[in-house]
Amino acid sequence: MQRIIVSAFARCLSLVASAQPYLVRQSDRDRAASLVSRMTVDEKIDLISGKVDGFWTAPVERLGIPAVRMADGPQGVRNKTRSTYYPCGILLASTFSRDAALGVGNGIGCDATARGVRIMLCPGVNLYRTALCGRNFEYYGEDPYLTSEIALNYINGIQSERVIATIKHFVANNQEYARHRVSSNVDERTLNELYFPAFRKAVEKGAVGAVMTSYNPLNGTHAAENAWLITDNLRAWGFEGIVMSDWVSTYTTLGVMTSGLDLEMPRNHVTNPDDLKPLLANGVVTERDLDRMCTHILQTFSAFGLLDLPMLNESIPEDYEFSRNKAYEASVQGPVLLKNDGLLPVKSSGKNHIVVLGPNADVVAFGGGSGAMHPIEGRNITLAAGLKSLGKGYKTTLLDYTALTADDEKLISKASLVVLSVGFNSKTETENSDRTYGLPEGQDALVARMAALNPRVVVVVNSGGEVDINPWKDKVGAIIMAWYGGQEGGRALADILSGKVAPSGKLPFTFWGSLEKNPVYAYYTQRNPHILEVKKDRNPYPFAQYGEGIFLGYRGVEHFDVEPMYPFGFGLSYVNFDYSDLSVVRAGDGYDVSFTVKNTGKTEAAEAAQVYVAPLASEVMRPSKELKGFDKHRIAGGKSVRYSVHLGPDAFSYYDTASHSWKPERGECKILIGASSADIRLQSSVTL
Repeated sequence: MQRIIVSAFARCLSLVASAQPYLVRQSDRDRAASLVSRMTVDEKIDLISGKVDGFWTAPVERLGIPAVRMADGPQGVRNKTRSTYYPCGILLASTFSRDAALGVGNGIGCDATARGVRIMLCPGVNLYRTALCGRNFEYYGEDPYLTSEIALNYINGIQSERVIATIKHFVANNQEYARHRVSSNVDERTLNELYFPAFRKAVEKGAVGAVMTSYNPLNGTHAAENAWLITDNLRAWGFEGIVMSDWVSTYTTLGVMTSGLDLEMPRNHVTNPDDLKPLLANGVVTERDLDRMCTHILQTFSAFGLLDLPMLNESIPEDYEFSRNKAYEASVQGPVLLKNDGLLPVKSSGKNHIVVLGPNADVVAFGGGSGAMHPIEGRNITLAAGLKSLGKGYKTTLLDYTALTADDEKLISKASLVVLSVGFNSKTETENSDRTYGLPEGQDALVARMAALNPRVVVVVNSGGEVDINPWKDKVGAIIMAWYGGQEGGRALADILSGKVAPSGKLPFTFWGSLEKNPVYAYYTQRNPHILEVKKDRNPYPFAQYGEGIFLGYRGVEHFDVEPMYPFGFGLSYVNFDYSDLSVVRAGDGYDVSFTVKNTGKTEAAEAAQVYVAPLASEVMRPSKELKGFDKHRIAGGKSVRYSVHLGPDAFSYYDTASHSWKPERGECKILIGASSADIRLQSSVTL
């Protein structure tokens, strides 16, 4: 017990310190070069692909190079193990909390070392472009700044435990439909302003240890074999870590050997000796190419101490209280309250009777594929279990929604609150396929039936993004986007419903209200076969055209003159907040922005305030405003807190395609402070 307490204390210190990134030093480069110089060609070929079950690197025992174990994934450590199940990425983004992201990353790093895992295949940072993408639940929403900040802190948390984080999928993997063969055709400016920033910040600010390429081709060339992507861009940002392929996303030996890739996963499909040695013998590929790949792998191992440290950290138990706490702290901050007609919170009272039902009421739902998790036995808390644990003052009854009897319907009609849990699961929202926009079959009818019995219905939705709520939105009293909350999600939701904690999640994407309202719909080929004439002898959808350009999500609201159902950054609380006293002061390389937020209610609540920049007379076409900062604080009832954000040069720059570089904005810019992208409370202006 003493060992566990000391270990937990050390974890807390590492969170506070936000451990320095493990940069590759000259000593690591020299050590790697020395090792490579002593390796045989066969050993080098062996090192550049996955081994055993596809989740290990190859050892070179005679030189002291260990086999390194890796594992998925974004919501916790998986692959032949059980571990803490953390909330999904879209929930983590909804927290608008760097601390929550850091805590989850730190917990995952601890869980990894407790299992001998030293490479985690996360985070996933592909932007939310359409609600249909089957992996949206793993990602951090539509905005590159929010995504970058959440990812950076998540990476810092993982790597503080000397575990290599792997940011993925590089780049523009924004749909799962036909992901191996549909080329993402994206212009240079859009790539740099939207789809590159999270990766670039992870490299430049977080010293991320590894980058995984995406399945899709980019502008016609598969990502793992795309030298422009890997060498001309990623390496030019100063990345010295490992570039690995996604699983089975390599196609040609020459392409892999010359693109800048280092590690083919899960095994040597195209970098095997039979394919590679003839190219070496003919001079098509040189041993220098092999040396480069091996050097990147080994200097990264050296930087993280993996050539010297034991892989297993025996001081950390597999079922770790610190990790469970970090999972809860994130889970309780992420649910977004979209609607509340005064039903919530439901206060403690001997007269309160909560009825909970629905397909996800007594299970812990999660998205499928490599983001799926296998929690430790007994640690999953369902919504029903969370509500039942509220204790005195709350009576909770779980009903079987598949057999509602006459007596059950009578009970439901008289309940003080009906909590209806609907949404997707690992079969209906998963990797390698896109999902439906509407809820799975029969769930809309279930909501309508419950609403007809009792107007006091709260709908709790599990999903990785927007769903069609039009059939019942106006018939129910409250709607909560619960995402996938992980093993602590049921407890977190119960605490929110009861008012123990006020909801503080904000939407990390624009909730359009229909597929057609989203400007991306016009370019989403699966739903628009008219884009290309269907021919029997070829794939009818060979590319995804990113025709909306830089006007993705809330950036396109004013540009395309479309009114969403709920704006980016929206989320209700149980209290109101007043914003005042904006100050914008020139400071160093930019501006210090500060303002006061007051909780006008009687109970503590957290507020995530957003800072947008709006150029007034740009030389190029730009969105009307862009998120460039955010801050979040818990505020006691009736009290105020001073918020502060620093806006550096990147907050006032745009990508210039003529010079292939970033250029500073000139002239007047507005600084906008909002509770959402559509709810601007304060503003000022600066002249650049």
